[in-house]
Amino acid sequence: MSAGITHFSKAITRTPSDSATAGLRAADRGIPDITQMKADHAAYCDALRATGASVTILPASDDFPDAQFVEDTALCLANGIIFMAPGAPSRLGEVALMQAAIADLFPATATIMPPAHIEGGDILVTAHEILVGTSSRTNEAGIAALRDIVTPWGYQVRQVQTPPGVLHFKTDCSLIDDTVILTTKRLAEAGCFDDYTKIFTADGEEEAANTIRFNDVVIMSAGFPQTHSRIEAAGYKVVTINNSECAKIDGGMSCLSLRIA
Repeated sequence: MSAGITHFSKAITRTPSDSATAGLRAADRGIPDITQMKADHAAYCDALRATGASVTILPASDDFPDAQFVEDTALCLANGIIFMAPGAPSRLGEVALMQAAIADLFPATATIMPPAHIEGGDILVTAHEILVGTSSRTNEAGIAALRDIVTPWGYQVRQVQTPPGVLHFKTDCSLIDDTVILTTKRLAEAGCFDDYTKIFTADGEEEAANTIRFNDVVIMSAGFPQTHSRIEAAGYKVVTINNSECAKIDGGMSCLSLRIA
């Protein structure tokens, strides 16, 4: 089951659209600069390619301001792809776009349907289990539907709780290695990572928790020097990407790609 946990041959991304200025957000942090967002997205894709992976960049979709956050639409596993049921009504149409683009890349497909709701940002796949956080975007019915699909594939699903006021489970954590988690203290205090080695984000740098381990590098948002140093001190190579504009609409590093072994 560990294949495809941190090493990937392909990534799927989507160019941000000009309509991203209307993207969902929990708080007003200003209007995103779309030119900068597109430049940052290009740098992100370059960082993925630099690891030896192929990167497919899907076209922008003006109809869906959050469509560049492709991770929320699907979960890619070695056995197949599961298409999600986003908890934000404005994002439901993104799933059909993704199905049309990539369903044929996988040996099996499954789709979760409302009233079950689940988004990829709430799902952390480790070498031993799939952790799924309940949140404003993911409900217990969505987690149960995911469990029904992946249990026959040999995966164990564990339901956990996303901290109050945190958008997604992976807003506060990310997988650095098979059993190593980068996490905020507030999330780790819930005990969900007791069986893992933990690297804590620095105080005041909780936003750095959302990274991706992609082949031989950890890709993280720029601007969090203490957390950057902690990851490097643990023996990992770090690549930083400016994320100032996606952060204004609650986006991070994992949100921007679907990763395929």
